[in-house]
Amino acid sequence: MDRGTEAQKYVWEGAIPLQIHLHDSEVTTLPPPPPALILAPRIGYLPLLVPHIKPFFSSALPPGVDTVWFEYRGLPLKWYIPTGVLFDLLCAEPERPWNLTVHFRGYPANILIPCEGEDSVKWSFINSLKEAAYIINGNCKNVMNMSQSDQVELWHSVMNGNLEAYLRVSSKLKLGIGGDEFSAKLNSSSLKSQQSTVETDTTGSVNTGRIPVRLYVCNVHEDFDDLEDAPIIDSWDKISYINRPVEIHGEGSRTRGEKKSKLVRLIQEVEIIFCTTIANRPPRGQAIRFAALCLAYLSTTPRLLGSHLGSNSKMASCHCIDCLGVTGRGKCFTLLDALKTLLPEFFAEKSSINEEISRAESCILSDNVEIKLLRIQGIEPKLEIPFAWLVNNLMNPERFLHICVYVRVLEPITI
Repeated sequence: MDRGTEAQKYVWEGAIPLQIHLHDSEVTTLPPPPPALILAPRIGYLPLLVPHIKPFFSSALPPGVDTVWFEYRGLPLKWYIPTGVLFDLLCAEPERPWNLTVHFRGYPANILIPCEGEDSVKWSFINSLKEAAYIINGNCKNVMNMSQSDQVELWHSVMNGNLEAYLRVSSKLKLGIGGDEFSAKLNSSSLKSQQSTVETDTTGSVNTGRIPVRLYVCNVHEDFDDLEDAPIIDSWDKISYINRPVEIHGEGSRTRGEKKSKLVRLIQEVEIIFCTTIANRPPRGQAIRFAALCLAYLSTTPRLLGSHLGSNSKMASCHCIDCLGVTGRGKCFTLLDALKTLLPEFFAEKSSINEEISRAESCILSDNVEIKLLRIQGIEPKLEIPFAWLVNNLMNPERFLHICVYVRVLEPITI
C-alpha cells in the first residue's frame, strides 16, 4: 500500500494555529467571548472549521441566520482557497497564531461567492479535481465516473487528513505525474541499489507532462528587506490569479565537468545551511525547508560527496541521489523553468556566448523585476529545485500546485 513520501506526510500533517475573534458588531454579551484557538489543516478550508468554532460564540450571537465568513485585516477571505495557501499569500512574515475575525452575519456577496457550508466546499474541491484531471489526461472521465462510495471516502480523507486513504482512492483516478526519477531513487531500499542506478546509462530527464498550477502573484512597488515590512494586502485587486498548466519537457545534457563544478559550489552552501540548522535546532517548518534544499542541491553520488566532505561525514554516507534530475546526461525541468512559462513577461533571454552556460543562467529576470518571496506549502524553495519533485510532493489533494509569489516591479522613470 502506498503510504506517501515523507514530504507528503509533512504537508498532510501541517497545520496553522489560528486565533479567531468574533467581530465586535456581532457581540451581544458582556464580557465579550474570548477568541477561539484552533489548529487549521493546511490542506483544509476555513468553512470546515465552523462546526468547531461556533460553540465558542453561539451564546454571544445576535438573532438571525448564520452566513459565516472570515476576514484578515479587513480583507474577506476566499473560502475555496486552501487555508495554507491563504496563510502563505497574506502573511509574508508568518504570524503565529494567525489572528482572524469570524462573522456570522452580513455576508459580503459582492466580494465572495456564496458558501452553503461543507457541501459548497466539497463540490468546489470536486470541480477543481475535474479541472486537474482534464489538464493531466485531456479528459475528466475517471473523476466523473467515480462511485459514490469512492467519492465519499475521498472527501472524508481530505477532511480528516488521512493520506493513506486518499492515496488508495485517488490512485484509481490515474492522475499521477511521471518523471520524478530522483524521488524514486531517494525511496530506494538501499544505498547500494541507488549507487548501481547512478552508474547505469539512464538519464534523469523529466518526461513530458501537463501540470495543474495555480499561481498567486502579489505585485508590490515598495521595496523591503525584511518580510515583516512587506505591504499589507487589503484588497483582492492586488493579487493576480493565474490558473495555467505548465508543460514539462525532458531535455538537454550536461557534462560531468559542469556537474562537478556546480556541485562544489552548492555543497558549500548546503554545508553552511546544515551547520546553522544543527546549531539553531529550528522548528519543523525550517527543517522541512532544509530537507527541500538538500533535495535540490545534492546532485552527485555518495563517492563524490565523500571526496568533498570527508570519508567519515554523515552527509557522505546518506542516501544521496541526483536531485537535479541529472544522472550523467539528462537535465530536469526546474521551478525557474516553470516560472518562465507562467510569467514570461518578467523574464528576459540573455544571449549566450559560451555554449556550456546552463539554461538557468541564460534565463534571467528583467532588469525592472525582483522576486521578493516565493512560497509553496510554507517552504521558500530555490529556483533550481526540480519542478517534478515539487509537484509530486507539495501539491494539494485536488491535484493543483499552489504557488504564492511577491514580485516587485520597478516603475519606469520618466523625464
